[in-house]
Amino acid sequence: MKYLALTGFLAAHAAALRNVMYVDQWHISSLPSSDLVSSVTHAIMAFAPSENFNSGSTFTPFESIDTFRARFPSTTKIMVAIGGWGDNAGFSTAAVSETSRSTYAKNVAAMLESTGLDGVDLDWEYPGGNGADYKTVPNSQRAAEVNTLPLLVRAIRDAIGDDKILSIATPGLKRDMIGYTAENGPTVFGAVDMVNIMSYDLMNRRDNVTKHHTSIKDSLETVNNYLDIGMNATKGNLGIAFYAKYFTTDPSSDCATNPVGCATVELEDANGQDTGKSGAVTFETSPEVSSSSITSSWSKAKANGITDEDAGGQYYWDSDAQLFWTWDTPDLITQKFADIIAATGLGGVMAWSLGEDSLDWSELKAINSGVAAAP
Repeated sequence: MKYLALTGFLAAHAAALRNVMYVDQWHISSLPSSDLVSSVTHAIMAFAPSENFNSGSTFTPFESIDTFRARFPSTTKIMVAIGGWGDNAGFSTAAVSETSRSTYAKNVAAMLESTGLDGVDLDWEYPGGNGADYKTVPNSQRAAEVNTLPLLVRAIRDAIGDDKILSIATPGLKRDMIGYTAENGPTVFGAVDMVNIMSYDLMNRRDNVTKHHTSIKDSLETVNNYLDIGMNATKGNLGIAFYAKYFTTDPSSDCATNPVGCATVELEDANGQDTGKSGAVTFETSPEVSSSSITSSWSKAKANGITDEDAGGQYYWDSDAQLFWTWDTPDLITQKFADIIAATGLGGVMAWSLGEDSLDWSELKAINSGVAAAP
């Protein structure tokens, strides 16, 4: 891949970039010092259950909003994400009819008013199907959501008004973009202020051949998929993952010769359940893994990682553990600012999630540097 110079990025951007950080309830014990979040423009608490707003307007955040707000500069917009992986039932119920959409939207608006939050992020994974329950609830049963998604988003926008921020988290893989089409894209994107593109997990347990989970090449393709269906580039935020992923490879596959593109064992069973042969390790001082062999393999991967210069991804195949590792490095994040954000005119960057980079904050620092370089 031919990389653009960072100076080209500077010339291409006339406005300051957004720096959006999700903060999840499972990683709040080691959040960074104030100097490391000085450029954060939006901080998103994750998550409020999607079903809360079908019949009510309250939720209990993992810490008080005042405490959360105090972690960031006074200029940072504080938001809440609704939903998350495996939590789509509330959205599906809300989207069905004009009455259900109106009720949901009014309840979201009431929640923002009562909490004083600056906005809301809709994290529906995913409208139209391919969510966590895709085996138990076939995509065919969610077909109507392709048409009702833009209606729900529009109802929420109308209810919260233009003084509150509305963003939407969108899938990284084209196969999961069932609910985002050329027909409804302009309506969905026209109603929101930001599109948080989850340009990671581009390999997951539904795959059976190793590939990068968040490379420059594949992330750029993800962004272009949204531009192709009507997203205004300035509304898009490029997603960065503060974690590595690993996948168990098939011992009969020639991974030594072709570590990228070799076969895996079965990662998901016929019922859509995790077989325990893949996972993620966050960039923390104490990686959240249950197996010491995984920890040992991750240490080996970090020390011996290989950069795929063509794809723009970091990887390592551990022949002893039969594990393929894939992740971002600070250098690759820096390149993403030039090769994706500048090249496409995106309005910002987002990361999942702030507390997962606590080993040395190197990925966060790379993002801060990229944002600071913008005029």
